[in-house]
Amino acid sequence: MGYGVKLTSEQWDELDRLRFSTSSADVFRNCLIILMSNSKDTVASIAQQLGCSRDTVLRVRRLYRKGGVAALRPIKPPGRPGRATPEFIGAMKQAVQTSPLTLGYGFSNWSVVRLAEHLAKTTGIRFSDDQLRRLLHQEEFSVQRPKHTMKGKRDEAAYHKAQKELQGLKKKR
Repeated sequence: MGYGVKLTSEQWDELDRLRFSTSSADVFRNCLIILMSNSKDTVASIAQQLGCSRDTVLRVRRLYRKGGVAALRPIKPPGRPGRATPEFIGAMKQAVQTSPLTLGYGFSNWSVVRLAEHLAKTTGIRFSDDQLRRLLHQEEFSVQRPKHTMKGKRDEAAYHKAQKELQGLKKKR
């Protein structure tokens, strides 16, 4: 069986430069596949050494023959575009940085559920709580759970009086 891919010294150097300059594991692996294909390694041995399938080795070789070094970089897979438009992201940022009280709500802190409802009402785009958390994280907002206390909702004087009475009862034991 002959060589998988015959490389000139310039091609070898170009692949070697790409291999050591990339941060992508896929590009690194693809370069190794082509470099190893230049030696007498079989498809099966290359696949075993690199921990990939034989089909991957054959696919990368075919891509290299057709497109050269540029074909070794993975293409972005097709998929449905995100529903979070730049306008939605802008509205989300503005809402998060605005107190809910100034927007007419009866609470002082945003929760993800409340923010999702507000954004659905104002933008017409509804996201699940988890997806909204991911979007907030992408925009470098911290999602935290508020600590619920009775402070401000109770009679503080009566509370402190009851605390003193309780301490007094505990000491008598």
